[in-house]
Amino acid sequence: MRLTPAVELEYRCKKLQDYMLEASLDAVIIIQNADLFYFTGTVQKGNLYVPASGQPLFMVRKEVGRARMESGLKEVLPFESIKDIPPILSKYGYGVPQRIGLELDVLPVNFYRRYQELYPNAVFVDATPLIRRVRMIKSKYEIHLLKDAADQVDRVYQRAKEIIAVGMTDLELAAELEYIARKDGHQGLIRMRAFNSELFYAQIFSGTDSAVPGYPDTPLGGMGLNPSFGQGAGLKRIEANEMVIIDFAGCADGYLSDLTRIFSVGQPSELMKKAFDDMLEIQELMTSIVEVGVSWGEIYDRCSAMAVEMGYGDNFMGAKGSQVSFIGHGLGIEIDEYPFIARGFNNMLMETGMVFAFEPKVVFPGEGAVGIENTFYLSNEGLKRLTRSSDELVILV
Repeated sequence: MRLTPAVELEYRCKKLQDYMLEASLDAVIIIQNADLFYFTGTVQKGNLYVPASGQPLFMVRKEVGRARMESGLKEVLPFESIKDIPPILSKYGYGVPQRIGLELDVLPVNFYRRYQELYPNAVFVDATPLIRRVRMIKSKYEIHLLKDAADQVDRVYQRAKEIIAVGMTDLELAAELEYIARKDGHQGLIRMRAFNSELFYAQIFSGTDSAVPGYPDTPLGGMGLNPSFGQGAGLKRIEANEMVIIDFAGCADGYLSDLTRIFSVGQPSELMKKAFDDMLEIQELMTSIVEVGVSWGEIYDRCSAMAVEMGYGDNFMGAKGSQVSFIGHGLGIEIDEYPFIARGFNNMLMETGMVFAFEPKVVFPGEGAVGIENTFYLSNEGLKRLTRSSDELVILV
């Protein structure tokens, strides 16, 4: 278990304070687990109070002893409820904040109302865009963790080549691969920021099940085991000459790397093989486009246009009527971080330090789906790939 270095936490909080000054915010209060982990190094329950200048205060309700052990912040304090915040701030010499940033994309309404009652004269604004901007640029420490996650998912890929067989259910395959990742330290939970979005390790399915749409904002859905979690691996058995999709997120000490690979026991159809090759071409186009200063939306527009030119207008990134408006997404502690390689983000530019997954996929209802996904890092030397598994279509005999 690695603890986030204190210098990392100090830099992250200072970067947030720089953005706060630009936005004229007196304070930001953070309570969501992913953001807490990023800025404090722990997910113990509490409120992180970040002033526009000065030392952040991490006020912890449960469990303060563990929070002090896990967090490198200087001020980790016990408190009982948010009513304790004003006297704690006064004790540390902080005045009454007039403009307060909250994580309004994820904060429950009841929590928001309690902060309003605490500071009735304050103006509350959404701090999430500032938090996302800080989190989207990865440090060398974070890249190291992301590489470890990429190594883990490669071990999952190697195991998949050994065990995929006709007659095995998608669920059995998923369980075997999850076992490999779990033994390697995977936490199991894949954090997503979007409301009502949950993932458990991965999406693994074969043949027609891979073309079944579902509720997640992903190009693939799957039947799942029951309507309570209608996505991912189900009880369908793998058949000869059909595609098997392993869409797996590795996880090392909270950091995620995303990878999709395609397998077939026997020869798949020419339609599916050609579609797979075409997705590799779209990935190649992306790697030729991405550099510092290029907009996220331009990458999406050019790659999406190529898919349409290839004849996949009704199949690219989902079946017609269920298509998503992105081809790539940022990675870190959550699987839907900045940058978004998505429609409409033409004013957001690529920067050194960004990490993202790129996943061109096509879906053919009634037959299956194919695609490729890798995790990339925009370094000072250009675009680098973190996931190292071979891109090849693996045909098993």
